[in-house]
Amino acid sequence: MSPLTSRAKRTNRVRLSRRQTAALTILAIALLVCGHGVSQQSQTPQGGASTGGVYAPVHDAEHRPITAGGFVTNGPVIFEDISRQAGLTTWRDQGGSSAKEYIVESLGSGVALLDYDNDGWLDIYLVNGMTYDAMNGKAESPHAALFHNNHDGTFTNVAAKAGVMNDRWGVGVAVGDYDNDGWPDLYVTNVGKNRLYHNNHDGTFTDVAEKAGVALDGWSTGPTFGDYDGDGRLDLFVPGYTAYDFHDPPAVGSKSVVSNYCQYRGASVFCGPRGLKGEHDHLFHNDGNGKFTDVSAKAGVADAPGYYGLTSLFVDLNGDGKPELLVADDSTPNYLYRNKGDSTFEDLSFESGYAVNHDGRETATMGIAVGDDRNVGRLDILDTDFSDDYKVLYRNDGDLNFVDSSYEAGVAKDTIPFLSWGDGFIDYDNDGWKDIFIASGHVYKQVDDHDWGTSFAQRPLLLRNTNSGKFTIVPAVKGSGLAMVLPARGAAFGDLFNDGKIDVVMNNLDAPPTLLRNVNRDQHHWIEFQLIGGAGKPRDAVGAVIFVTIGKTTQRGDVLSGGSFASSNDPRVHFGLGDATSIDSVEVHWPGGGPAEKIVVPGVDRILTIEQGHGITHELCPKCSAGKHK
Repeated sequence: MSPLTSRAKRTNRVRLSRRQTAALTILAIALLVCGHGVSQQSQTPQGGASTGGVYAPVHDAEHRPITAGGFVTNGPVIFEDISRQAGLTTWRDQGGSSAKEYIVESLGSGVALLDYDNDGWLDIYLVNGMTYDAMNGKAESPHAALFHNNHDGTFTNVAAKAGVMNDRWGVGVAVGDYDNDGWPDLYVTNVGKNRLYHNNHDGTFTDVAEKAGVALDGWSTGPTFGDYDGDGRLDLFVPGYTAYDFHDPPAVGSKSVVSNYCQYRGASVFCGPRGLKGEHDHLFHNDGNGKFTDVSAKAGVADAPGYYGLTSLFVDLNGDGKPELLVADDSTPNYLYRNKGDSTFEDLSFESGYAVNHDGRETATMGIAVGDDRNVGRLDILDTDFSDDYKVLYRNDGDLNFVDSSYEAGVAKDTIPFLSWGDGFIDYDNDGWKDIFIASGHVYKQVDDHDWGTSFAQRPLLLRNTNSGKFTIVPAVKGSGLAMVLPARGAAFGDLFNDGKIDVVMNNLDAPPTLLRNVNRDQHHWIEFQLIGGAGKPRDAVGAVIFVTIGKTTQRGDVLSGGSFASSNDPRVHFGLGDATSIDSVEVHWPGGGPAEKIVVPGVDRILTIEQGHGITHELCPKCSAGKHK
């Protein structure tokens, strides 16, 4: 693209953003005055959450809401629920009371996949909430879980031994080796003080949040690690949600409720987030001595309006080697901050097209997924949001220009009834094209008492990439993992069994977690990479980008921390290869810029460890004779 064309595109985007800003302002005034949603069907009050309006209910053949039905008898089984066999159902998430009278009880928690003991197998960390009895000293606190992978399809909860039970009202988690010692650390956010668990290299962790200066003491949500200033150390961004006082919880008549946003479709529900005071966001610079400095205002990412942040992600969206910052905001405009390369960011939220959807309307954004689903070398963004609203797919046109292409891509219509959280671009069938997985579950218990076409517990969605930039819903076969009806929240994606297939772990509100093993019968090939940064780079290579080329098709994969909903995925980068038995080229772009490194791979169907400047240092090949290791 010529500089002139680039400037012209940006000018057009700015003009569009001004129209969007005007539309957004008018809409915001209308919402503040009357608390109404926008829909051609109805002007029923919508309450504290931003939606697209009021839609007619969608039912299946048995008159169930489509969110809890629509199953088919025959078809391919993609995922199998192995939660019980794997040993995960011995643990359950807890969040306040079952009635869900307050917003704090509805949010749920995230999940992280990490190899905490460096044995080559992914383990599972599940954040937990809290109960009022525990807060009042009448019961034991709910504990977070760290499930160690036993290499035989089972997991053992070692959270107590590892020292990572948290025992606070937990929300989100990000994984990052902040001290570059080669061992992954955990940052866990809470309603209250957060924890930074430093990995002690012996199966245990130590909470150093207070000493490091990152404890905070508000309502923090989905964090992300990333080296925003290129100094080789991972920095930390922590979004804030709302101010919350357990002694004066937000309810009708409470002093903490600015406006009475306590209805949904005319029914009384808990108040918020609209009408509540928002928390500000925080960017912590890693000083390299075990401590962090809050540089939010100086860097330009402090969130002066106090939007309701839920999830964040450092990711390079324009290919300049410097990560941008995305923030998913609930019922307020989303943020896209361009990394200027001088330790500051430029707010391009509206200019980029990411702040609002195609209608110029903010969404109740919960989760963020990024992926090159068109194999064009650029990352698109998928945001999940509330029921009565379509999930938004922002196409990346380059130069930080994004276009809402949800309807054109086939993502919008079928997702409207679902209230969705964790999401990911995953190549579930290894055909070389990234598909979409979405975890869902409502926040209002009252939806089960009304014929609104939605439900409190909901089935997950899998959208298959048809290789043309369009997606189709994969039918949920009865008895399979896609037919499970769950109050899902956080979701993380990764190869838990080192077999080249991407599995899913969901953290469910007031329920045991779900482990969906990928049992798709495709015979396609695959390859995975674990990257290790060199001197002066993040050791876990967060921010690295890998390009894999076969023939005329090049795929892109990124090493990221955070995203989905308040969760962290497998740090290894996975590629489906279709029927290809060889790879033409592999190119690694290490974080912070510099020359790309070209790698010659020995074959497919294997997990390769690449260390910057040293090439392939380890190989796991399950299908090779004797399970080759290097």
